[in-house]
Amino acid sequence: MKIIGITGGIGGGKSSILNFISSHYIAEIYYADDIAKELEQPGTMTYDRLVALFGKEILTAGEGSEIDRSKFAHVIYSNPSNLEKVEEIVHPSVQTYLIERMRAAAKMHETELFFIEAALLIEKGYSDIVDEMWYIYSDDETRIKRLMESRGYTRKKALSIMDNQLNDADFREHSDVIIDNSGDLESAFAQVKARLEGFTWVE
Repeated sequence: MKIIGITGGIGGGKSSILNFISSHYIAEIYYADDIAKELEQPGTMTYDRLVALFGKEILTAGEGSEIDRSKFAHVIYSNPSNLEKVEEIVHPSVQTYLIERMRAAAKMHETELFFIEAALLIEKGYSDIVDEMWYIYSDDETRIKRLMESRGYTRKKALSIMDNQLNDADFREHSDVIIDNSGDLESAFAQVKARLEGFTWVE
């Protein structure tokens, strides 16, 4: 089983690449953000630690209160130290979860490819866990256009988010494979197929 990290800036098209892989290869695919949200549900250790840290002001009203995403985001981004505290709680939990899934998949001998997607894979040391790090690249103008069309972002908001992520040179320095997704998707898919030649193709 080959373990591959998928990273890149917002608007690069990581999800499109992974949807293609999911449809045509014997693969397990995990999105770090989705896992984090799952691990932050009521009844989990991560949830308890976050509530202990920030109080009930980050929760929705009523019984069985879940973490309110908008309130949580406001608390996190209102103070840079808060973001660091959250990452110290959440990222180790996500990594532990993923390692457990890797071991289970390897033991079953049914999965050929194991993908982990996150924008922060490089910063969080996943290069030591994966066999290959893939950088899904798109030029800045293409990314901005996608974010404005798909998410309704203003150009200013898109640039603000992009400026807070690794730049192209840093992504390239720490990645083993670069998939250029600046053009049409078929071109990007062809690059994926070439890299995964030898793995089972599923129609």
